[in-house]
Amino acid sequence: MGKKISIIGSGFSSLSSACYMAKAGYKVTVYEKNQTLGGRARQYINDGFTFDIGPTWYWMPDVFEKFFADFGRKPSDYYTLEKLEPAYQVYFGKNDSITIPGSFEEICTIFEEEEKGSAVHLRKFIKSAQDNYNIAVKDVVYRPGISPLELITPQTTVRVGQFFSTIRKQVRKKIKSKKLIQILEFPVLFLGAKPSNTPAFYNFMNYADFGLGTWHPVGGMYKVIEGMVTLARQLGVEFRTNAVVDKIETDEKRKVSGIIVNGENITTDLVLSGADYHHTESLLAENLRQYSEKYWDTRIFAPSSLLFYVAFNKKIKNIEHHTLFFDTDFDVHAKSIYDTPEWPEKPLFYASFPSKTDMSFAPEGNEAGTFLIPLAPGIEDTNEIREKYFDIIIERLEELTGQNVKESIIFKKSYCVNDFIEDYNSYKGNAYGLANILTQTAFLRPKIKSKKVKNLYFTGQLTVPGPGVPPSLISGKIASDLILKTYQK
Repeated sequence: MGKKISIIGSGFSSLSSACYMAKAGYKVTVYEKNQTLGGRARQYINDGFTFDIGPTWYWMPDVFEKFFADFGRKPSDYYTLEKLEPAYQVYFGKNDSITIPGSFEEICTIFEEEEKGSAVHLRKFIKSAQDNYNIAVKDVVYRPGISPLELITPQTTVRVGQFFSTIRKQVRKKIKSKKLIQILEFPVLFLGAKPSNTPAFYNFMNYADFGLGTWHPVGGMYKVIEGMVTLARQLGVEFRTNAVVDKIETDEKRKVSGIIVNGENITTDLVLSGADYHHTESLLAENLRQYSEKYWDTRIFAPSSLLFYVAFNKKIKNIEHHTLFFDTDFDVHAKSIYDTPEWPEKPLFYASFPSKTDMSFAPEGNEAGTFLIPLAPGIEDTNEIREKYFDIIIERLEELTGQNVKESIIFKKSYCVNDFIEDYNSYKGNAYGLANILTQTAFLRPKIKSKKVKNLYFTGQLTVPGPGVPPSLISGKIASDLILKTYQK
């Protein structure tokens, strides 16, 4: 039997790395502090309604295909995937919305109808985005963030200017319609930063949107988790839930020797943490931590979120599976997240109604709705504030879509900063990790391999390549490759 690997957390990056390490012959045990596996991608089930607690968007299907292919499998071996048609809807005001189709040619038609001549610019923009996607997602993002030289390839060298320009400048150079600009700037929100701070090279997210489309795993994102857990078990991975890791033990040579789980001392050869990076280092003696409190306090974090999981006793009209409400000023909302952290006065928000396309989410004739407001991490979180904002977004939903829904609510559950801290030990209650801005990209992110403790590694959204589900799958592979390169069985 190979070395004993202890993995902390069971989110996408942990499950990814667990599969790769088990395939390589290591004895892998995953320790999850919560009752169910999946990390932030758990489900909430109540009274016949199902809600994905965490991620609800399935983008970049090729990354999932690549992951399963590494084990001689396909996503379809574990879950059923359907392309959404339409992909999503964006509201800009009352009876004023644009619905994004699943076909790029149809999207071009929508753009041309909104702004004459914009389709020509859109085609050029998406071609650039596709080229960047092929460079980034098929190559650069699979590098371990050890050296700045990782970013230097023949392809990136000729695009160096895109690292010093921004998505905002690139989008607004040719497109003038405010609505179209918002649609093109929206995908970088998945990277956790403002379009004005996100390098233009990251326009590959627009290809993920318009080029590859928006997909839905039947039964929800948790079906992906269940598929990965099944694969991991097939490879020999063991799982322990309700398993709180209290401490990482080291020997006199600063090498991992064990972990303390629920008070029990468990010997291990190596620890790989997919849990919050800051929290994981707090499990070490202070002199063994790589990053100070000042370091974490000065990082630019992706947002936290206020979420509501709402059951309705009727079908909701004039919405799509994914619906964005951009009827207020994005720049003002973004300022309250990144510049002067506070609750936004007029928040943008997102709503997912999976029961519109997937009947497993709600009883017949009913609707399951998930609502999300992006927020600054670390701000005050009280029940009173949550209720205030629930009223704000429900009233906006009613106004914009022309219907009454509040009296049709059967139940609701909220989730916010305090819950992210309680359930995931999330630094300041952030939901998505570190923002992918130029000064926090690739080799400038927290390292996968500890510089102070031998045999201690990290994976997930606070290290490379960054926020999001596909990057988490990639992060698990990167961490595993680095371990396998360093240690023999």
